[in-house]
Amino acid sequence: MLQINITISPALYTRNPEATTLGKKIVSESIKLIDELGFESFTFKKLGIAIGSNESSIYRYFESKHALLVYLISWYWSWIEYKLVFTTNNIVSSEQKLISAIKIITKRVTEDNTVSFVNEVLLNKIIIVESSKAYHTKDIDAENKKGYYLSYKRVVQRVSDIVLEVNSDFKFPHMLISTVIEGAHHQRYFSQHLPSLTDVIEGQNDVVNFYKHLVINAIK
Repeated sequence: MLQINITISPALYTRNPEATTLGKKIVSESIKLIDELGFESFTFKKLGIAIGSNESSIYRYFESKHALLVYLISWYWSWIEYKLVFTTNNIVSSEQKLISAIKIITKRVTEDNTVSFVNEVLLNKIIIVESSKAYHTKDIDAENKKGYYLSYKRVVQRVSDIVLEVNSDFKFPHMLISTVIEGAHHQRYFSQHLPSLTDVIEGQNDVVNFYKHLVINAIK
């Protein structure tokens, strides 16, 4: 089975969690706990109990639970970027490349087992429910300067570049793609909790199809 290595900026951790068994366990169990409890109720004390270690061992890797959330979000977008590059690399048609890219950033995530210690399905749920808490903070500008959100911005840039391959005169590629990503998350959340706000039918690719239709028609 192919195993991939997702590289995360050292600015996002105190010690690289992927370098040790304990670090990988911290990442793996934090995903499960944040999904189960919600970010507000998640603490390093609870994580320490889950991994059979003390809080101080977790602080050796992450200075706060906010830093851990930013790390998880960055890992997710780096993983999506890998999938974008891998999937679109050999596609000649710019429009087909764009359709493939839209599918990747809007489809329901399934666990692909390329990274054994990360459950991508649960991490995607965290992205949908919790990711805005990483950048809706008073420290957003300082954290942005440190490069905390580079992986997300790279994904938006990659897909925006494909939009411009299709139509070099389109004026709003970044606005369009960031709206697609955030909107797809909202639609998946609404379909689970506020279904009257969406038209998603379980078992169908309504979110993917809607955003493919929206993007292609917007840039014509």
